[in-house]
Amino acid sequence: MRDTSHLGAKVRSLRRQQSLTQAQLAERLGISASYLNLIEHGRRSLSAPLLIKLAEILDLDLKALSAENHARSVADLMEVFGDPIFDAHDVTNAEVRDLCASTPTAARAMLALYQAYRAAREAADTLAATLSDGDLAGVDSSHLPTEEVSDLIQRHMNHFPELEEGAEAFWREARIDRDDLYAGLVKYLAELGVQVRIVRTAEMLGAVRRYDEEAKVLSLSEVLRRGSRNFQLAYQIGLLTLAGVIDRIASDPHLTSESARGLARVALANYFAAAVLMPYGPFLEAARTERYDLDLLGHRFRTSYEQTCHRLTTLRRPGAEGVPLHMVRVDIAGNISKRFSASGLRFARFSGACPRWNVFEAFTTPGLFRTQLSQMPDGATFFWVARTVNREGGGYHAPRSVLAVALGCEGSRAKELVYADGVDLESREAVVQVGITCRLCERMDCEQRAFPPLQHPLKVNANVRGVSFYAPVSGR
Repeated sequence: MRDTSHLGAKVRSLRRQQSLTQAQLAERLGISASYLNLIEHGRRSLSAPLLIKLAEILDLDLKALSAENHARSVADLMEVFGDPIFDAHDVTNAEVRDLCASTPTAARAMLALYQAYRAAREAADTLAATLSDGDLAGVDSSHLPTEEVSDLIQRHMNHFPELEEGAEAFWREARIDRDDLYAGLVKYLAELGVQVRIVRTAEMLGAVRRYDEEAKVLSLSEVLRRGSRNFQLAYQIGLLTLAGVIDRIASDPHLTSESARGLARVALANYFAAAVLMPYGPFLEAARTERYDLDLLGHRFRTSYEQTCHRLTTLRRPGAEGVPLHMVRVDIAGNISKRFSASGLRFARFSGACPRWNVFEAFTTPGLFRTQLSQMPDGATFFWVARTVNREGGGYHAPRSVLAVALGCEGSRAKELVYADGVDLESREAVVQVGITCRLCERMDCEQRAFPPLQHPLKVNANVRGVSFYAPVSGR
């Protein structure tokens, strides 16, 4: 049964924000003040009718009361207090949970303050580096737009019904032959007054897609393969036909800069493009039938490995949901450039990820699938599949990059994925012990530990060396 104990404290916080007494709110809810008092102290549960009334009275988005948001706040603050600056304060997990439950607004303020501190510290480091080089260009202390957009996607659970409806409306209206999608997309753009050109690499000046709004000409680089060309065509259709929807979602107040809002528009148009190339109903049916075989789905819908992985994470339509998945994309330096979780797995926001995740091991076997059954410190198990992807610019001299993309689910759902065939999901020996990040992981016997854990003070014995510098050892 889902824990709802945090809801009462959130109701109390929201009531106080609007300067309402318990008696006033209770009267408007049609309940007694004593009953509301029990709710606020977690001694009574909130029924669905009461939740709806609260949303109407307090002008509240019910997503703000979700257990998912509460758990994410706890995880984020735990990582914040994992920063070495808090070592002397001995903040416990229970205290963090109590803070998020009793004063959620204060918890969010604490998170915002820490983000500002991180931004200021990074700006100071950048300034020091640029000063040492005699160059002040590029110093920016603002929040990272990528982080704000990742948070937006997570709040929506990577599912945007209006964009799904727009993609389905497109298929109904365009009457395109699925076997000749490229020609159909070009024709549809022509009806919108847009001409499509395939242009030589040199003329694109480093771009793969370029749209001239005044001339209404869409230029695509010759290096794009057919599937990628289709994606870029659908992307442009989304920007042109669903501009109002995209702009409205991108006007979310949590996006604090025009850069973040611009990046959100790109992400939303990409979402629409994926929904066009991989229509919800047929794609969900194929995913279930083929047991999430990424290569097979990519061939059938003519999409890349990464596009297919990303689309699988969006299958969150109520009553027609896919397996709840998490997805992460990293480069060879360990930088996380894309992340989303519907499986319950938490990703680090302010520090490096656990090196035991198989997404990092994928770089040791380029192009091959790597599977992993992992267990978090809290006992939760997850099944992963990871593989590298190559990005090429086209010609011999064009830069090439290698990324790794991992997709995963709760261990209990692993059998629904073809990649779990032959894996003994009940074997303790098959489980890899992993964490979120070193500062939050209590496993002291990890040979890959890079930092001491938050829960244990650093003790150094110059005469004895364990499996890692931070691992406890016995010795005289």
